[in-house]
Amino acid sequence: MNQSVNPGLRPADLRGGLGQFSRLGLGVPVMMLLLMAMMVVPMAPFMLDLLFTFNIALAVAIMLAVIYVMRPLDFSIFPAVLLMVTLLRLALNVASTRVVLLHGHEGTDAAGHVIQAFGEFVIGGDYTVGLVVFVILTLINFVVVTKGAERISEVSARFTLDALPGKQMAIDADLNAGVLTREEARDRREEVRAEADFYGSMDGASKFVRGDAIAGLLILFINIIGGLAIGTMQRGLPLSQAVENYTLLTIGDGLVAQVPALLLSTAVALLVTRMSQSQDMGAQMVGQLFKTPRTLYVTAGILAAAGIIPGMPNVVFLLLAALAGGAGYALDMQARSRAAEAAVVEAEPVVEDEHRELGWDDVRLEDVIGLQVGYRLIQLADQRQGGELMSRVKGVRKKLTAELGFLVHPVHIRDDLQLSPNGYRICLHGVPVAAGEVQVDREMALNPGQVFGPVEGMATRDPAFGLEAYWIDPAEKSKAQEAGWTVVDPTTVIATHLSHVLKTHAQELLGHDEAQQLLDNLARSAPKLVEDLVPKQLTLAVVVKVLQNLLSEGIAVRNMRGIVETLAEQAGHSQDPVALTGAVRISLGRQIVQEINGMANDLDAITLDPSLERLLLESLKDGGESIEPGLAERMHQALTEAARRQETSGKAAVLVVPQMLRPMLSRFTRRSIPGLNVLTYQEIPDDKSVRMVQAIQG
Repeated sequence: MNQSVNPGLRPADLRGGLGQFSRLGLGVPVMMLLLMAMMVVPMAPFMLDLLFTFNIALAVAIMLAVIYVMRPLDFSIFPAVLLMVTLLRLALNVASTRVVLLHGHEGTDAAGHVIQAFGEFVIGGDYTVGLVVFVILTLINFVVVTKGAERISEVSARFTLDALPGKQMAIDADLNAGVLTREEARDRREEVRAEADFYGSMDGASKFVRGDAIAGLLILFINIIGGLAIGTMQRGLPLSQAVENYTLLTIGDGLVAQVPALLLSTAVALLVTRMSQSQDMGAQMVGQLFKTPRTLYVTAGILAAAGIIPGMPNVVFLLLAALAGGAGYALDMQARSRAAEAAVVEAEPVVEDEHRELGWDDVRLEDVIGLQVGYRLIQLADQRQGGELMSRVKGVRKKLTAELGFLVHPVHIRDDLQLSPNGYRICLHGVPVAAGEVQVDREMALNPGQVFGPVEGMATRDPAFGLEAYWIDPAEKSKAQEAGWTVVDPTTVIATHLSHVLKTHAQELLGHDEAQQLLDNLARSAPKLVEDLVPKQLTLAVVVKVLQNLLSEGIAVRNMRGIVETLAEQAGHSQDPVALTGAVRISLGRQIVQEINGMANDLDAITLDPSLERLLLESLKDGGESIEPGLAERMHQALTEAARRQETSGKAAVLVVPQMLRPMLSRFTRRSIPGLNVLTYQEIPDDKSVRMVQAIQG
């Protein structure tokens, strides 16, 4: 006969049931209904013991979670947890009050053993002592911990919300500098918003703790007065017996609730006073409080001096002095050991051979991209000292590689004693192209165009774009951000400058090897296209020159398939890199206009007066490649004013000219009017409408 055996309820089944229960969204509603039921339905003393013990354990667990959490935002659910635990404690107070008033005449164990233990063991059975202890705990909770935590929450919420626009602008600056990717910037913005929401919620949640402390005091006095009235008038107890029973029960009940309330208040204070660093509180305290052995040495000396005074507890003071001195000595030895290990430089012995002939290995090639720093800036590049320059430079390379369409060379960072201590220099192929200075112990406040107040600091200019800036003390960062200034650290200043320089000189970073690598990558998906172009129709040198021309005009070479297809079509008509570049620009017209004007359908354009166009075209036919000086000066002034008007109105400055004039005018305006884009009529897509805003006179 087959028999079926019931295996019973397994842990996996329980977890599955709880998970299904949670997925149905019933957890919180059922918990709230249970809390409401505890205030209405009478509860047995055993259930009170169980729930009071659970309440204390929950408060301890929450406080430990706050201590061990890395950052306050990692415990973002804390305000909601605080509300739930406060409601649980108030519900227990109501339930225990009902039991105390109904059965208090039966003895001090009428409301359960937990309340009895706090009423008899903790306070020694003396209700006067219990009342004093309860009042002291309540004062500590209400006046010291809760009041301070509430104030800190309020100030933190206000400053966090005030600093929100400045933080958003700083994230945008890091994104534009290539320090952050789009995904990292999105995550950083979400973190900033979450931080503002968290401190705003904590500002309101701290009111729960304050209200709970006030409710505890009121419940205590109400229970004592109500218990004495019920015990003497309804139960017929003598006044002394009623005072003993109801006062001990009430004070025990109050202490049972006040202990977890104090733990939660402490947890609130710990959470709002912590800094947003990825480190638990124990590590922060040990790392900062006992960072230098000198602190422990001085402490040991003071304790030892107090320990030799007659009449003092000499043994205790001298023992603690010895412990402090020993701890300081241990920290000192540990620091010396780390310093000695860092000072050891492992190097292979160099054997000099005076008779060895020189070879090509002795010729040192210049770095394609070099960053030279003064000796005070070395710490910015040293990751062991917390320097972030290496990671920022890597972010710049990653961003520029994605934008330009080819792999940007590594940046070699070296110190140079010939530079000023705070100076740095950016080199391309060993030749300096830009330089600047930063203050390591300060931060740069940039004027983005509209600020609401001044800042105090050293006046300077942003080395990348020449914006008005000040070097300010880091403590003034929040104040500057509230006034609308964009605040960045020295590492970001260098990274932004490096990104701007590399983007401006992108054509110098692409050579034959990089062009060949781009063709090899394209050959994986279109082998026939690449094979027919190089070297059958064009040499690699011509392709390199075309790509360099595009980069010099700010056009990325991401669309290598379109570029190579156009070169393959035009190679039979011309081998001139300038003519080929013009043809490629026409094929990339949609990309060019989109990068200039976005998705807008209308393109505001500056044009040349027909008489000026004829004059320039005739000079080209005569073999001239330059513009007459007087005419050049008038054109430059008119174009500069027109470009400034367009930028002031928030629109791109675009000069549309015939195709034959574009190379000459592009060279003419590229450096002197950097915000002006020179296009041909053929480069504008058919679905874009051109609106002429000004014609330049000759």
